[in-house]
Amino acid sequence: MAREDPLSIGGVIGDVLNPFTSSVSLTVSINNRAISNGYELRPSHVVNRPRVTVGGEDLRTFYTLVLVDADAPSPSNPVLREYLHWMVTDIPATTNASFGREVVVYESPQPSAGIHRLVFVLFQQLGRDTVISPELRHNFNSRNFAENNNLTPVAAAYVNCQRERGCGGRRY
Repeated sequence: MAREDPLSIGGVIGDVLNPFTSSVSLTVSINNRAISNGYELRPSHVVNRPRVTVGGEDLRTFYTLVLVDADAPSPSNPVLREYLHWMVTDIPATTNASFGREVVVYESPQPSAGIHRLVFVLFQQLGRDTVISPELRHNFNSRNFAENNNLTPVAAAYVNCQRERGCGGRRY
């Protein structure tokens, strides 16, 4: 029996993305530590932008990275879904996000209620300078953004984040 995809288990497939086949490696490192899907974080861990390394094979292939909160302002009432915390375009394959163009400046997540899924999505671009950055952070929609900019999702990862003194709690 095939192992269930963590993006499906975590609700990322459905709430943020349609099903897709991951085809490029994506490594998210927070405080010099590579994290895996579902990793538990506090806002103090994500004050500074994470280091995001992109795989691929050809430097002439470019990617867009987005970081969204799928549960803003709260998991039980996500009326601002998705909240865009960061966007970097024109990242060459085999490099990291610092080689791209930060078009939406990193904003540290500050969840106030419940456990929030912070979702990193990597899209392949048709070419360089082909992505139009959004005007608003709230109610960003990864699916529509991808469609409007001819982007293809090639990788995704997510972490769970809750306020510093959070005592766990339910997602719903």
